[in-house]
Amino acid sequence: MIKNKYILKLLCKLLLHSIFWLAVLLFFTYFFGAESKNFKDTLSFSLFLMPITIATTYVSIYKLIPEYLITKRYLLFGLYSFYTLIISGYLIMVSIFFSFIYLANFEYNAMNPVTKNILFVAIAVYLVVIIVSSFKLVKLNLKHTEETKKLETKILETQLKLKEQELNYLKMQIHPHFLFNTLNTLYGFALKKADETPEMILKLSNLLDYLLYQIDKPFVLLVTEINHIKDYIELEKMRFNNTLKVTFNYNNIPETTKIAPMLLLPFIENSFKHGSIKNGVLDIKIDLNCDNENVCFKIENSFKKSNQTSNGIGLENIKKRLDLLYKDNYGLNIGDSKGDFKVTLNLNSK
Repeated sequence: MIKNKYILKLLCKLLLHSIFWLAVLLFFTYFFGAESKNFKDTLSFSLFLMPITIATTYVSIYKLIPEYLITKRYLLFGLYSFYTLIISGYLIMVSIFFSFIYLANFEYNAMNPVTKNILFVAIAVYLVVIIVSSFKLVKLNLKHTEETKKLETKILETQLKLKEQELNYLKMQIHPHFLFNTLNTLYGFALKKADETPEMILKLSNLLDYLLYQIDKPFVLLVTEINHIKDYIELEKMRFNNTLKVTFNYNNIPETTKIAPMLLLPFIENSFKHGSIKNGVLDIKIDLNCDNENVCFKIENSFKKSNQTSNGIGLENIKKRLDLLYKDNYGLNIGDSKGDFKVTLNLNSK
């Protein structure tokens, strides 16, 4: 099947070339017979000139252009082009002698008027060579452009796959971190046989549903993220009892605004994990606001520098996810002052 297609393609190519060179022969016959009444001699001269034209053209389009010009070997291209010009020029001179000796029988006045002038003959030959070479050059450039686009597309697809793999890896790191904190709390309540345990299991079930089925989506509604943040806070309130003070303010949240899933929750996890109880209370303040497509998230928790040894895996992952998902479209500030650890995240959610 493949062999048949190759043969058919080759036959079509030969047919097209034959038609083209037939057209060139007609052009030569018309051009050289402009001031001659002897059609037979004009046709004979044109036929003699055809192999010279064909050879020069094929050397140009199959050797000089693809092997030297396209590959930017300009010195060799110029040198071999010069050799080709000399050889073809010599053969054009031979065609003039052919017209003088065999067609005009050594009678100069009997020669075709156009074929007496080597300049006109050379122009006719090199005009064909230049036109065909120009088409070949355009074709090679288009092919190169297409190959470049395909290569760029493959590179972009590879980069996208790498980013997806990296995002999945980061999400896998977030999962055990989140589950460890939450299940540890639930374990404590189960040991105490607390009445809040069923409610805690329900909230954990909602969080797990979000974690398992929503996190694979590229984006989720911000209101959905808020609802699960509230569930998480309620779970932590059960664990901390009276030693926790959480303020969660959210304003102007459009129903259509979307963000990457599990983007804000790690900051809140981190505040519980690394926050310090001062004066008997872990104080956490959360503010979330939207202005058009801009999302501003702020979280602040009490801490002691001696206890705050690192930002935790959650913050490190979130920085990488922000770089992948919101490159040049976010601002993140993390710092501490006067016994408070602060995080401010500004997102352009477009």
